[in-house]
Amino acid sequence: MQVPLYQAKAEFFRMLGHPVRIRVLELLQHGPVPVRDLLDDIAIEPSSLSQQLAVLRRSGIVVSLREGSTVRYALAGGDVADLLRAARRILTELLAGQSELLAELRQADASAEGRTVDPAEGGAAGRTPGPVEDRGAGPVVAAVGELAPEAAARP
Repeated sequence: MQVPLYQAKAEFFRMLGHPVRIRVLELLQHGPVPVRDLLDDIAIEPSSLSQQLAVLRRSGIVVSLREGSTVRYALAGGDVADLLRAARRILTELLAGQSELLAELRQADASAEGRTVDPAEGGAAGRTPGPVEDRGAGPVVAAVGELAPEAAARP
């Protein structure tokens, strides 16, 4: 019996769902890499790297190449590199949206306290976002909805 496409996709993404596997794939984007270099770049135990490489190899996403005593790994195809670039773009957009929401929350918090936020001094830009203090949800939540209804509707 054939597996439905959505289930095959879920299995594929599950296979990608380990940080070491993603890091290996990122390192292989530029061409074959010897295992010793992967170990140096990822800084994990050889047995752990071997397990993760075996998962990638069994899935067919990477291939191993033996050159004398050196084993190199390479991506099985260019689509994997395209997928990683697409993931990077999606994450960039998501994080930008979170940064905008954080700036709106800070602005709303400042408004609730009767002060203004200057972007040059840590508002929407000019400061690395830090943790948001919990000062109660009442005025901040209402103010975010008033300032930018589309931001309040974000999941």
